Amino acid sequence: MAKQTRETLLKQIFNDYKNYPYGFSRSGDFSIKESQALSKYGQLICALLDGVIEPTNKEDASLLAVALGQQEPSSVAEKAWVRYQRIIEQPKPASIYGSKPAAMDDYATDSAELEAEYDD
Repeated sequence: MAKQTRETLLKQIFNDYKNYPYGFSRSGDFSIKESQALSKYGQLICALLDGVIEPTNKEDASLLAVALGQQEPSSVAEKAWVRYQRIIEQPKPASIYGSKPAAMDDYATDSAELEAEYDD
């Protein structure tokens, strides 16, 4: 495997097919600039977080510090990354209907209560 450098990582487009199967720009969660920044800097940020590469300049050090929560975001890429992390870490809402229709549960409970009343 070729050694990853900052330049090669910036050329790779970052995608998250699990959470954003149609891309960041079509999700409605990010502005155009934010989705472009995520696509451009996402691979670099992931490599910095995973320790694949070391920060080589102030921008990389700032990206890493923001991603680790040690610094407030200032650039568009940093703000987009923080927003992306917040969105994907939110628990997904469960169905308000449960596993069966509510009417079925009510009917089963009511009929059991009625049978108990008639048995007495």
